[in-house]
Amino acid sequence: MSKLRVGILGATGTVGQRFVQLLEDHPQFEVTALAASDRSQGKTYSEACAWRLPGEMPGYARAMRVEAPQPPLHCDLVFSSLPGGMARETEGAFARAGFPVISNSSAYRMDEDVPLLIPEINHEHLKLLDAQRAKNSSGGYIVTNPNCSTIMIALALAPLDARFGLEAVVVTTLQALSGAGYPGVPSLDATDNVVPFIEHEEEKIEEETQKILGVMRGERVEHAPIKLSAQVHRVNVTEGHMAAIRVKLARRAALEEVKDALTSFTSLPQELKLHSAPAQTIIVREERDRPQPRLDRDAGRGMTVTVGRLLPDKVLDFRFVALSHNTIRGAAGAAILNAELLAATDRLKH
Repeated sequence: MSKLRVGILGATGTVGQRFVQLLEDHPQFEVTALAASDRSQGKTYSEACAWRLPGEMPGYARAMRVEAPQPPLHCDLVFSSLPGGMARETEGAFARAGFPVISNSSAYRMDEDVPLLIPEINHEHLKLLDAQRAKNSSGGYIVTNPNCSTIMIALALAPLDARFGLEAVVVTTLQALSGAGYPGVPSLDATDNVVPFIEHEEEKIEEETQKILGVMRGERVEHAPIKLSAQVHRVNVTEGHMAAIRVKLARRAALEEVKDALTSFTSLPQELKLHSAPAQTIIVREERDRPQPRLDRDAGRGMTVTVGRLLPDKVLDFRFVALSHNTIRGAAGAAILNAELLAATDRLKH
């Protein structure tokens, strides 16, 4: 089969570069359009993009001309890593023009008819696309992936909610500098320091997780009635978000049951053998000092969530630490996995 042609909006930014990197030699997708801001347009990608990822800029992208992020583009679907300020108008324009928009932006995440998708958890929410298509005769639509921290947290919580039910969750994050994009946090703020504030991050974690863990009721998602409290911190780590998580379960469970729920968790992406899906969604480590960003962020090619320090808790029921790669599982890799699921369920067309 011929590959689907994809465009990348915001291609020169941190997450845009991850898209360019991860889509090199992808078995289903071929990048045929790169789009970015006014100062990049008309230049080749190698001229416009200051490459910041390990390894060389993929050869296929170097000579491609950067275009304006507006329809039409020479592609079948678009991945968006646009900043929130321009994402809503631009992504909406592409959807109205008939393009499937697979977005990493926050602009549409909480809209009632937009799936906030993690394929292992809530693939049933793709039913929301029926409502979008009913309003949009062009056939275009928008699917979003969650915030980079929310993805990790929701993946760690979903198996527990499915098996035991969740009543309350308390989360404290330690988030990598790359989550702020480039150049991100000024060096004098980051060095020898922890910043206990990230704009809108706590609200995103709390609200998005309830939507992701919610269930379809007719044509809408009924948000999960879980009490969730989040505190966030920016730490001096390049990549790899961590979260210390405490949970109160709806029914009693033994420690080994909780561990089994996490390690045995598998879902539709594994059944369909999607290209970006890790063989094991969650790894539970037994060492006293794991997970650690340098050692564990690349598990499952950056798509696996690593859990450690799983113990009974004296205030709630259990506590543990979760870690994932914030620009792969938490951003570009998540969007690509969403697109793979859309292709596998016949929602993407040439």
